[in-house]
Amino acid sequence: MIVTDRASIHRSDAIVDKVEEWKQRNITLFELPCYSPELNLIKILGLFIKYEWIEISAYKSWGTFVTSVEKILKEFGENYVINFV
Repeated sequence: MIVTDRASIHRSDAIVDKVEEWKQRNITLFELPCYSPELNLIKILGLFIKYEWIEISAYKSWGTFVTSVEKILKEFGENYVINFV
């Protein structure tokens, strides 16, 4: 099995020309789905932190930023909850 994504090189003529040969050799292509950030849980968490929960004052310094993110992560599930309604 060959795993590919939707990169142009993976859809090039060089690849397309090999598909029949690979089929005869029982080699299959598995194409990954398009980029789907809604399925990426860490991406969703990061977006909530960035756009919903972190205060603008957290960007004063690296230290305040780290402290703010740590606080959010420690309190995630209690004070910081993601609801899809």
